[in-house]
Amino acid sequence: MRAVDTNVLVRILARDDPKQVSIAEAFISSGAWISHLALAEALWVLRSVYGLSPPAIASAAEQLLDHEHFTLQEPDVVAAALIDFRARPAAGFSDCLILAVARKNGHLPLGTFDRTQAKLDGVQRL
Repeated sequence: MRAVDTNVLVRILARDDPKQVSIAEAFISSGAWISHLALAEALWVLRSVYGLSPPAIASAAEQLLDHEHFTLQEPDVVAAALIDFRARPAAGFSDCLILAVARKNGHLPLGTFDRTQAKLDGVQRL
């Protein structure tokens, strides 16, 4: 299966360049894989460049999870990260994803200096 980069995801979600949206949709029409890294980067771009709110970021991630042409790397991990992100959006989706990956692989506690991330279950503030 082919894979997509951050910029393809951003075009599909932001829909800000009709020509590139069309090209991206044609590319994914037979299916495409999304890595954790591409997902995290795309959601960061939507937040930092496009100014989307945490609920809109969560909706975008859910859109990708439910998209008929996308397969996400470890969709169960992404879904778990979304639960944490919705409960504590100030932590940021990337931090929630890092925790979900660590949790799935049995590597807890997750050490951090981040006060907000430390409020998530399974995280230890150092």
